[in-house]
Amino acid sequence: MINTADMPTQGVSRVSGPGKTVSTALLALAVAVSALTGCGSGGAPEEPSAKPAAVRLPPRHAGFDYQIGGAYPPPAGVRIVSRDRSDSPAPGLYNICYVNAFQAQPEERSFWPADLLLRDAHGKVVIDEDWDEPLLDLRTPAKRERVAERVNRWIDGCAKKGYDAVEPDNYDSYTRSHHLLTAADATAFMRLLSRHAHARHLAVGQKNTAELTGQRRRAGLDFAVTEECGQYDECEVYAKAFDDRVVDIEYTDSGLRKALARWGDRLSIVRRDVDVSTPGKPEYVRKVR
Repeated sequence: MINTADMPTQGVSRVSGPGKTVSTALLALAVAVSALTGCGSGGAPEEPSAKPAAVRLPPRHAGFDYQIGGAYPPPAGVRIVSRDRSDSPAPGLYNICYVNAFQAQPEERSFWPADLLLRDAHGKVVIDEDWDEPLLDLRTPAKRERVAERVNRWIDGCAKKGYDAVEPDNYDSYTRSHHLLTAADATAFMRLLSRHAHARHLAVGQKNTAELTGQRRRAGLDFAVTEECGQYDECEVYAKAFDDRVVDIEYTDSGLRKALARWGDRLSIVRRDVDVSTPGKPEYVRKVR
């Protein structure tokens, strides 16, 4: 086993493009998920999360920029920025720290013990094919604790750098696990991360996964970071769950128009290119209207 001190502190920028967005069709699973996790009608009441330490929440309806592909000076009017954990926060703004929490970066696979990579019945590692990322094994409390110990080191780094919040990505990885992971596994693991982040005065953003918004309190989540909620008609789900504390990234002009038409005066919305590239690159796109 590799000691957590050997884990890399330098993050690898990873884009969570439209392929990672939960489609509207998945909202139909909400009832099933609620039953599974005990929050549905007739189920046990949702267990409240431990009261977090004081955290600063993102402002509503504020200028937003998504910079996980590389940091650059925020454009005029921006008040909220999300950056990769390897970058420093933007002075004077509300800063969200991106952490790939539920899957392993391809470049970091060797830093994870073999038994913490999710494997199928044949012993083959389960891979998110879109990003060539192994899923982490969260099936037991013991394994969740071990994975959290490592991810929490990155969260500590976000806190030390002065970030206001953390964005644990791939909350929805259980939907790509070939039924080896469950929504309950994902929620239990997120709860571990949230408790740790709250203790370090970091707010925690729910990344996508509209069907688990009903578990936000159990998971200890404070706001939402969504991809294409306008494109896939999911913004209302997040807006209701998080009282309009939603930052949304759209990757198409049509998605931006849809998001702005309904939510432009309530949510924080930006259009970015799928690679979330930096200014000066041919593919760079950033629009707010």
